[in-house]
Amino acid sequence: MALPDLIEIVPLTQPVRAEITVPGSKSITNRALILAALADGEVTLEGALWSEDTQVMTEALEKLGFEIRVEPDPEEFCNRRITVRGRGGRIPKAGTPEQPLELFVGNAGTAARFLAAMVCLGNGVYRLSGVPRMHERPQAALFKALRELGYRVDAANDKLPATFVGQEPLLERKRGFESVIPKYQGQLTSVASGGLRRCKVGIEDSSQFASALLLCAEVGVWNIEVIGENAEDSPYVTMTRKLVECFPKRGGRFQIEPDASSGSYFWAAGKVAESPEYLEYSEQFGVEVATKRLNSVSIAHWPTTGWQIDERFPQFLIMPDIFHDLPSFGALEQAFDQRALEHVIRNPGRIVSRVSDLGDSIMTGIVITALDNWSRDKLIFTDLGRLRVQECERVVALRTELTKCGAKVIEEGDTLTVYPSKLHGAEIETYNDHRMAMCFAILGLKVPGIKLQNPACVKKTFPNFFQKLATPPPQGLGVEIRDGRTGRRLGMDELFAD
Repeated sequence: MALPDLIEIVPLTQPVRAEITVPGSKSITNRALILAALADGEVTLEGALWSEDTQVMTEALEKLGFEIRVEPDPEEFCNRRITVRGRGGRIPKAGTPEQPLELFVGNAGTAARFLAAMVCLGNGVYRLSGVPRMHERPQAALFKALRELGYRVDAANDKLPATFVGQEPLLERKRGFESVIPKYQGQLTSVASGGLRRCKVGIEDSSQFASALLLCAEVGVWNIEVIGENAEDSPYVTMTRKLVECFPKRGGRFQIEPDASSGSYFWAAGKVAESPEYLEYSEQFGVEVATKRLNSVSIAHWPTTGWQIDERFPQFLIMPDIFHDLPSFGALEQAFDQRALEHVIRNPGRIVSRVSDLGDSIMTGIVITALDNWSRDKLIFTDLGRLRVQECERVVALRTELTKCGAKVIEEGDTLTVYPSKLHGAEIETYNDHRMAMCFAILGLKVPGIKLQNPACVKKTFPNFFQKLATPPPQGLGVEIRDGRTGRRLGMDELFAD
């Protein structure tokens, strides 16, 4: 049975103790699928996310002629074991100028950008298209870089749909030779008869532009210079570089980490649903003391590699309680490292950056900061420009929907200042954006009357999200979820987004 088009989240009233498994990282899964297809041998991806975005990528690779086997994952329903037979950098299928090979990317930014670079390694013509929102999202910097590398890209306004004319790399790839190229990229002036291709790529609009090129650089014999905002330290570009370095290019197995952005909702759930303080007699002190009924919610196999910037989200959660004197999230990390809280200058206007502090989990942080019992003072969320060009215009969407719930939120440039507020229920427009739906579902664990339109949009990255909320502890939170129109409690089989 399908999810209703409107659901209501019923607040938790009792403490919860749970350890939640979350599906694999979308960012790592779609990068690994590209690398597996370009590998020289069979690669098995363990713990790979199986959702709309990764299915779009898998289907596109199959259309390109790659052999892929998908098997269930015994530990997580929305994960799969995916085996890809790599073709040593070759793209098996291509189209012609009269009939390009059509690839549909939905609203998956990773699929759109990564495939755009990959098909340039083919020998023919390819056309990429997606849903209307995908046709609005920026691509210009990537297309410009591909043209600098010598490829033909035809696209109105430098957006999808776009047509790419691929050229197989001229390098004869003898075993082991291509692995030498990255070491000498800065010195080589020519490789075989084609020469080393060079380009610059800006990442102001999306770091996925650089990641797309870096994933294919070794096969294409490309020298990529990443420029623009935070070019050297961009967390998602760093993830790509590290993944390329350690990936089994000759075949083998690769383990996908749990998705830290998806895990942020459950870390936040454990925090926002804590019961208020109550008085309890203490035999130790002989008086009544204020006590909290604490939740204990954790995420199984939480990543510790540092690949995912949202791995830091649990530190963000403790900032308001213990580190209210810190001027920024970055100072929180410094305080952890140096144990030097006494040297941090008091500044109640704390700052969290989308560029350097958190990734997509910053949306979770923005939403829960509006709760009046969560933070002592306002939080300032900065560098949010990239949120404007993702699945929806997320900055406006967050401000609009939080204001609808009674929050005080000020938008200035690419900054949102969020004040703890007395909130009330509201019908939330999710804008067909999975993260909007999941963020406001967590708000509903504390605020009565939160209803979500189009909750099935979570299928993009987390199809069983609402089942995880509703499953009894310790595997879930035991949340009651109702049909938003009839008030009927929904069964587990009605909570899967497909």
